[in-house]
Amino acid sequence: MKESELRKNMAVLPMSTVIKLTGLSARQIRYYEAQDLVIPERTGGNHRLYSLYDIDKLLEIKDILQSANSMVDVKRILKRRQTIAQKQPTQEEISRALRHELEIQSNFYRNDSTTFNQPRF
Repeated sequence: MKESELRKNMAVLPMSTVIKLTGLSARQIRYYEAQDLVIPERTGGNHRLYSLYDIDKLLEIKDILQSANSMVDVKRILKRRQTIAQKQPTQEEISRALRHELEIQSNFYRNDSTTFNQPRF
């Protein structure tokens, strides 16, 4: 995982900061946690700590709910988005596939050029 990804996953923001950033109430955030929509880390004193990904997810939930959807709809939409995201190839997979394709093409042209240079008779 890249360093930037690690930083986004690092849970360092307390509930008070998340409330200010998202405009959600503590009760709403705890409700979304109870619905397993966001799962913050806990400190030794049992305080919640949120990551940047958690904040993105809370804002996404807020946007979905503003479209007059129910929590059932929110769960369904988030699950569908997660499924789509998992099906997306990574940059590494794309690079590997392109390298493989280039290798095949270069072998084809290498083999093909030797055929043209040979006499027919």
